[in-house]
Amino acid sequence: MTRHVYLAAALVLSCAAPQKPQITDAADRTERDRSMDAHRKPVPMLAFFGVGSGKRVGELGAGGGYSTELFARSVGPEGAVFAQDTPNWDGPGLTKAWQGRLARPVMKNTTHVIRQWDEPFPPDLKDLDAVYSVAVYHDAIAEKSDTGRMNRAVFAALKPGGVYAIIDNSARPGTGAAEVERLHRIDEQLVRDEVQRAGFKLVGESDFLRNPSDSRDWNADSTVNKTHSQDRFALKFVKDSSAVARSDNPLLAPWDGPFGGVPPFGKFKVADIKTAMEEGIAQELADVDGIANDSQPPDFANTIVAMERAGQPLNRASAVFGIYTSTMNDEEMQKIQSDISPKLAALQDKIVQNPKLFARVAAVYEKRDGLQLTPEQQRLLWLDYTGFVRQGAKLDEAAKKQLADLNQQLATLSTRFSQNLLAEEGTQMVLLEKESDLAGLSPALREQAAAAAASQGKPGKWAIVNTRSSTDPFLTFSTRRDLREKVWRMFIMRGDNGDAHDNNATIAQILKLRAQKAHLLGYPSYAHWKLEDQMAKTPERTVELMEAVWKPAVQRVREEVADMQAIANKEKTRIRGGAGSAGDGRSPKGAAPIEPWDYRFYAEKVRKAKYDLDENDVKPYLQLEKLREGMFWVAGQLFGFKFMPVADGSVPVYQSDVRVWEVQDQDGRHLGLWYFDPYARPGKNSGAWMNEYRPQSHLLDQPVIVSNNANFVKGKDGEPILISWDDADTLFHEFGHALHGLNSNVTYPQLAGTNVPRDYVEFPSQLLERWLSTRQALDQFALHFQTGQPVPADLVKKIERTETFNQGFKTVEYLSSALVDMKLHLAKEPTADPRQFEKDTLAALGMPREIVMRHRTAQFHHIFADGYEAGYYSYLWSDTLSTDAYEAFLEASGPYDKAVAKRLHDDVFSVGNTVDPAEGYRAFRGHDAGIGALMRRRGFATGDATARTRSTP
Repeated sequence: MTRHVYLAAALVLSCAAPQKPQITDAADRTERDRSMDAHRKPVPMLAFFGVGSGKRVGELGAGGGYSTELFARSVGPEGAVFAQDTPNWDGPGLTKAWQGRLARPVMKNTTHVIRQWDEPFPPDLKDLDAVYSVAVYHDAIAEKSDTGRMNRAVFAALKPGGVYAIIDNSARPGTGAAEVERLHRIDEQLVRDEVQRAGFKLVGESDFLRNPSDSRDWNADSTVNKTHSQDRFALKFVKDSSAVARSDNPLLAPWDGPFGGVPPFGKFKVADIKTAMEEGIAQELADVDGIANDSQPPDFANTIVAMERAGQPLNRASAVFGIYTSTMNDEEMQKIQSDISPKLAALQDKIVQNPKLFARVAAVYEKRDGLQLTPEQQRLLWLDYTGFVRQGAKLDEAAKKQLADLNQQLATLSTRFSQNLLAEEGTQMVLLEKESDLAGLSPALREQAAAAAASQGKPGKWAIVNTRSSTDPFLTFSTRRDLREKVWRMFIMRGDNGDAHDNNATIAQILKLRAQKAHLLGYPSYAHWKLEDQMAKTPERTVELMEAVWKPAVQRVREEVADMQAIANKEKTRIRGGAGSAGDGRSPKGAAPIEPWDYRFYAEKVRKAKYDLDENDVKPYLQLEKLREGMFWVAGQLFGFKFMPVADGSVPVYQSDVRVWEVQDQDGRHLGLWYFDPYARPGKNSGAWMNEYRPQSHLLDQPVIVSNNANFVKGKDGEPILISWDDADTLFHEFGHALHGLNSNVTYPQLAGTNVPRDYVEFPSQLLERWLSTRQALDQFALHFQTGQPVPADLVKKIERTETFNQGFKTVEYLSSALVDMKLHLAKEPTADPRQFEKDTLAALGMPREIVMRHRTAQFHHIFADGYEAGYYSYLWSDTLSTDAYEAFLEASGPYDKAVAKRLHDDVFSVGNTVDPAEGYRAFRGHDAGIGALMRRRGFATGDATARTRSTP
């Protein structure tokens, strides 16, 4: 029990005109009350909460009545004040104080009652204009009251639009209610969440009682109770009558459940996603309008921090919207996506084009040097201001309208592109009818193909579905050249079949609108606009880097093709199928030339011939679940993480195959949750990716939630899923993104985790790939699926010797896509024929005929639906960093060097976007990264390795 006889704790006020100083100057005020004015600051307090004449207000925790009397004077004889304390506070001292207080003439409008905090208000206390609480919320928690019931009781007592104002002692962000018992402090985010959960809307906050440098204990230090100078937050809520407040849509409510709350899977219908998004958009606009129209002068707290807090209902709904559009995108969800995407674009435009809001942001930015901001706050302010400007905040009204129209059209087209691609990936397959169609495939691949066919309604047959994880193994091992060609053409022609799902016209429109947007914003091309706030800064620097790598990569491809052709020539009688002169893939003078559908097949033969390594020798040791355990172990070695499976049913999931782990630090403290969705299914995007359901933030007191998603073909129940080395590499890559999010340790959600420039975000993920091939990981987790024995030492050595194998193919396949992307967005006149532009660009580059782009233009989801436009170069840029960074470990004691791992955590993985990426990298490495390490890693001649990843030319 905590007694604060000096606190007038909970009054409810209306938004009337600010009070005049004469109230505090009244001659009949006691000397004791006057002595408290210096630290209680009644004038700004009454102005912020807006106590008005004639109002009916309630006060929770009146204590000695200091604030009560101020309210009584403010509302006047026509108003009424209902001051409340709990039985825990009652006693002879308090009773005597109130007898004297109520005897004063100014207090004739005041009633003092005793009730528990979480009890309903007395029946006569209804339709109040306001309720006010000072340092009571933490007392309610300390006294084991139900604060949810307390807030609902306040809600019931208020009239619509009534004010609930709270002042309390501020705890360190992220501590929740933990500090209540120790220091009688509470994290304000806990208060925000609980009060808003009761139906209130946050409409204001102020820092007039802020004193963050004071960390004293209220009880342990006797001077605290005399000065009342401890750090406090002030929040103002209203009883919200909006659709969002009234809504029972679970997607808008703060997430409940364990681990700081989890997404409410299983509590909503798909149709609820649409209404939640629409209501959330309305709520965010209302939040933004509240910030823009704040009567207080703009400062960092009421403008920049307020924007970080705004729109939380929409953030929660958007997390589920993103999950469903990427993993559960059936016909109903696609219609919702088509409807909502342009509305989200319109929301963004309404925010950045709000002149009052931008004026407040600009005002704070102009006086930034005098605000004594922390480096993280300075970074946030700079990003907000420059972000508004880059998105058109300074345009005139006509140009703003034009920009908004462009953005909505682009959102609609992007959705159309994505859904066209999903339609072909989800329905197309090559059906294998007989055993001879399976020639060359291992038993595991045959079982996966059978399972795929069964899932497509074709039991008893085999299917190669139109995803990379299904087609690549077939192209690598099938000895049926005719079927390899058929599978290859299915995969590379996605979105380019001249049918209802053809993407070429959509792409032409997207490129045209992007160019118009760039010109409207004052940039020579879309690429120039896009790269301005990236590490590279200019398109020219990215082209310089890509061209430095392109030529040696193409030369390596020629060498690789020569090796493959030599084997093909020896096996010419066994090359069947294809388009040779005899119709069987053979030419009159020998084997047919290597075609794109042959590359993986013959590369595997070269690997066997040159290195005595067959991928089928490796695959039995690459069990999906064991590799997952290996990723957990690596995370533990580098960052001290522990992954604990959550109890079945304790955390809801959106699909039965999804599993969840709690992530703890080395001391057992909760860090976040990791969801794993590994299997392909209809309605799920192809490929692999990391998703962030909730960013880490000390400000919002929320731990991070991330997921990793893949498209492995699910086998029979109880049998291990065996994957290729490339797929294992991708698994580690995407887990690197997850670790980037899980390591985040920042205050503001906009700066958290992977919210960094595109050409930096791939650095942590590409770096983590390197730990797959470390001997420590392989010995423990590369275990044979039948014998349980670790991968033999001689096989590991063979793997190590092939690190540069096939790098020509991998680099050219990727780099051709990156160069086409950049040239599409650099073109002075956007192409009207993307197919021909691709063909002409590749010809000018000297693209080897044996290789196709990793992502042909018509299926390039990264750049037309995933935010990587003019940014696919990022993987190469980031790899210059990752290869150089890994050498830091090798220069020390090895991949698991603790000192280097700590620097990696401190300067890269934990800081998010709180520092400029180039500065963060230099802090970790001590220098900028050149391309020397990259070229060595790929086995290319270094030549002129002067291209660097500095953020300035």
